[in-house]
Amino acid sequence: MLTFETINELTLKVTCRGSDVLFTKAGAFIAGDSPSKNYRFEKVLLGPQESLARAALGSLIRRATGENMPLMKATFQGDSVTYYAGYGQHIVVYKLDYGEMISVESENILAFTKDCDYKVRFIGVGVMSQKGLATSTLTGKGKDAYVAVLSDGNPLVLSNVESRNTISVDPDAVICWIGQGSCDPAIKTDLNWKTFIGQASGESYTFEWSGGNPVTVIIQPSERAGGIRLSVD
Repeated sequence: MLTFETINELTLKVTCRGSDVLFTKAGAFIAGDSPSKNYRFEKVLLGPQESLARAALGSLIRRATGENMPLMKATFQGDSVTYYAGYGQHIVVYKLDYGEMISVESENILAFTKDCDYKVRFIGVGVMSQKGLATSTLTGKGKDAYVAVLSDGNPLVLSNVESRNTISVDPDAVICWIGQGSCDPAIKTDLNWKTFIGQASGESYTFEWSGGNPVTVIIQPSERAGGIRLSVD
């Protein structure tokens, strides 16, 4: 059994009881503490799926959509504590309920347990971010479905699960969104004549979740370079 917790906001502590498997971003391991070194690391060539066919297909889709990330598999054979980090970025830990899904940019994934089903799916057409039309998803399929994501700075968490408010977010600041099923945002544009004469506000595109689409959104206090551009279908 694996459990996740954060240390000083910047380090992920993974505690293993017995034998288990962890998937992390390659090179994320920084330290270990155990009676003997009862864990080992290996590169994941295709994907974390147990089926070779599914792993190969998943690898192909990730490469085609730009959602590919170098993965490492940690195999534990006994009680141990290991630590992981991502270049001093802040870390958010979330435990998924069964069937609950987190949609996250691949670059923001730090680690997840084998109780998470990992895949890439398409989220929209017409408007795209610098990462394309796809997002990585992790869905809880067991009782220990932990996910750790990275944030460039201390993150902001917004939820409309109880308030049923409308949440609007700059797509380049979004780390991930969490809910039952895909709960994908609507992509809203604010294009007018000022946009075409260089008088745009700089916030012409937003991700929007209405009150009828309950979700929890995690946002980082910085924006990715590149932004969103308009394309023609």
